[in-house]
Amino acid sequence: MAHSQARQLMMAEMDSVYRMAFHLTRHPDEASDLVQETFLRALRAESSFELRENGIKPWLFKILHNAFYTKIGKAKRAPTLVEDLGHESAPDDINLPSPCWDLETLDWEQVDDRLKDAIHELPDHYREVLLLWAVEGLKYREIADVLGVALGTVMSRLYRARSVLSEQLAELAQEHGISVAE
Repeated sequence: MAHSQARQLMMAEMDSVYRMAFHLTRHPDEASDLVQETFLRALRAESSFELRENGIKPWLFKILHNAFYTKIGKAKRAPTLVEDLGHESAPDDINLPSPCWDLETLDWEQVDDRLKDAIHELPDHYREVLLLWAVEGLKYREIADVLGVALGTVMSRLYRARSVLSEQLAELAQEHGISVAE
């Protein structure tokens, strides 16, 4: 792939990378630094990138993820949490498409503060999986590759993130006429 084409593809994903960086760091300046580090690493490695059918976004998210955890001193992957070992979601979940909103029209400022707070309060490992799936539209296998974890771990973390949000947001759902399965 020509360098200019790869760079154009990278730049087209800048908003997505910043959005994810912001959710990881929870601070605009740190997110900007992380995006800069991500794109610096991507530019250094662009000759080794091969465009696949899923595009450049998962590759950039993997670089972002690695840069973030390297930065906070977790260069070595933490062991899988005991709570991540089992989950109650059916294996069919793996083929379901993510809800991926139209990011051109999604205004995070208009999202209910209770939803934003609930997402913000999720443990990092749950929040990251949820956002990669629900907001960025990555598939389970892509998320597993980005995070460097097993597919079952992605499924478990997503299941748990959704369960926590469901519990915390039951009142909000009821206000909007959404029934929550018990």
